This record gives sequence, C-alpha cells and structure tokens, in this order.
Amino acid sequence: MNDMFRHRSPDPGLKPISVPSARLTLGSLVWKTIGVAALAVSIWLLSRQLRSLSFHELEASLAALPPTAWLASFGSAVTAYMFLASYDNLALLYLKKKVSPLYASTCGAATYAFAHTVGASVVSGAIIRYRAYSAKGLTGAEIATLVGFCTFTFVLGLMALAGLILIVDPFIVDRFTEPLPINFSSGGRLLVGLAMLYFIFSLLPLPALKIRNIRIAYPASAVTLLQLFISTAEIICAAMIIYFALPAEGNPGAVVVTGVFVLSFAAALVSHSPGGLGVFELVFVTGLSDMNGPDVLAALLVFRLFYFVLPFVCSLAVMSVFEFGRKS
Repeated sequence: MNDMFRHRSPDPGLKPISVPSARLTLGSLVWKTIGVAALAVSIWLLSRQLRSLSFHELEASLAALPPTAWLASFGSAVTAYMFLASYDNLALLYLKKKVSPLYASTCGAATYAFAHTVGASVVSGAIIRYRAYSAKGLTGAEIATLVGFCTFTFVLGLMALAGLILIVDPFIVDRFTEPLPINFSSGGRLLVGLAMLYFIFSLLPLPALKIRNIRIAYPASAVTLLQLFISTAEIICAAMIIYFALPAEGNPGAVVVTGVFVLSFAAALVSHSPGGLGVFELVFVTGLSDMNGPDVLAALLVFRLFYFVLPFVCSLAVMSVFEFGRKS
C-alpha cells in the first residue's frame, strides 16, 4: 500500500497532447450547461410527480427499513465497488503493464467514487488516473488507452445487461411510456448478439489499429469474457442496493428493478447532470410508479448514501493522502 503514495517523475519522453484552450472551454461550457439544464428540469418534473409526498412519510419509510435491508444494501455497494476496482486491473492486464493490484484497485475505486458524484466521469476519471499512473511510469498514450478500455467495458456491460433484461421482460419499457406495438425482445437479442460478436472477434487473429501514437490491439478472449462478467456483475450489484432497500410488499422483483436501474443510470449518464442527480430519480420513480412513492424515494436515498456519498468521502481521503505523499 505504501508504494501508492510514492511519487515517481513522469516519463521524460512523454509529450503532452495540446488541445486548443478555447475549444476545450467552449465544449466544457456546453456540456455543463446541458447538465445543469437537465438537473433543473428533472428536479422540477420530479417535484411535480412527488408533490403529494410528505417528508414524514419519507422518514417513516426510512425508519421502517429493517437492519437486514441496510446490511444487504451496504454489502451490495461494497461488492459493486470491488468489481469497479477491478476495471483498472483488467485494463492493465490488457496493456501488459505491471502495477501493484492493490494500487490499481484503490485507484479504480477512488476514480469511480469521485467521478460518479462530480459528473463528467470520462474527463474527471482521466485526470485522476493520469495523476496516479504517470507516477508509475505509464505514458500519456497508455493512460488514454486505459481510460478508453474502462469506459468501453462499462458500456459493453450496460448493453449486454440491457439486452438480457429486454429478452426476459420485453414489456419493461411500458413502465416508462404508453404500451407500444413493438417487440423489444428482438432489440434485446440484437444487443446480446453484439456483445457475443465482440467476444467472437477476440478469437480471430485481428491486426492492431494504430491512431497516432496509440496502438489499439483487440483484447484476448479471456479479457473480453472478464470484461462482460465484471461490468454486468457490477451493474447488477449496484441495482441490488435499491432492490434490498425496497419493501417486500409491492416489490416487482430483481429483474424489473435491475431493468429500471439500467435505464435510469443510462439516462443519468446521457444527461450529464452532476452525479445524475434528479434525472436518475425521475426515471426510476417513473419506472416504479406502481409502488408507494415514499418507499421508492427512501430506497433511492439509501442508494445515494452507499453508492455516492460514502465512496466519495473515502475517495477524497485516498486522493488527499496520495497528493500529500507526492514529492513535487
């Protein structure tokens, strides 16, 4: 663990990639504006949907949660972050770079805990990883590849899991819209088929792709299988935080809760709202509108506590120790 807080000078041959500052500022401003707008609209819509909600009812729903529900939700959150922490180790395996597994796991968990809360997960995650892995001798190109690999792994898992849910419960989309004359199971099979195609390609001797100074080789079959397993397992564990916090009465089951979670989380990511705040809750409450509103909101508060707030506090502590341990 000590080597995590030792600083090594970045590779002297590392050439930073210059980006026009005006363009970067404009792009950042646009996405921040979109995120704030999404946050404002979502909170307004959510307040309309929950206008009959009493804080006393919400307090009663939280108080009614048994200790076993709190423990199960907390255990699901810990397990989810264990899978999140393994993203970086898997990326380093793909890059064939040797970094202490504990160092990489700590970096991965802290990165996601920070990025989930702050928002702009790709950008904020890239900055944290650059600080951590440049101290271990990785070049800018290698760190960029690592960030891209981790991002793609999550998207791959989200796509595969969404496909499986649509196959098992093709009518889950009707929870968000009026019933549509569309067979969503076909779309589910397409998503699962794309994920399987990604694995099949790993069995072929495909040439590496080179973009500037970044070389992108197709992952080995063992790596692609681990990508699918780790990403889907992490999302399921995150959904189980809410599932265990919901009361047994009226609970639609793990498959429906996971499906609603996947759609809510995807909407939150697309919105660029900080931490998905407002957007995630709006979509989730809509998807479980047949349940008691205070109970659903209480479960979402438990999720926010265990998946966002507590990990964020821990990530700040880890990053503080790392930064203070650096030798400038």
